Amino acid sequence: MARDDKRGWVMKRRERTRQLIELGGLVAKAGLPELTDDDRAVILGLMIEGAATLRGEHRQQALTLWRRRGKRAFEHSPDD
Repeated sequence: MARDDKRGWVMKRRERTRQLIELGGLVAKAGLPELTDDDRAVILGLMIEGAATLRGEHRQQALTLWRRRGKRAFEHSPDD
């Protein structure tokens, strides 16, 4: 019955939960937990550094590079 709940706040919560799960999957797909011994401070630091790069003057170059790498990773990795 809970899955059939169509109230607005329930739907928004489900969408947010799905987004968080998908983003966590990307962190795992990149191998960050293994590479950092699952050190969440390091993983957050990496993401903060990436966000700082996107706020800087080389935003477009970083987006182009990272998009290309991400697309290649999706194409060459098995579906999880």
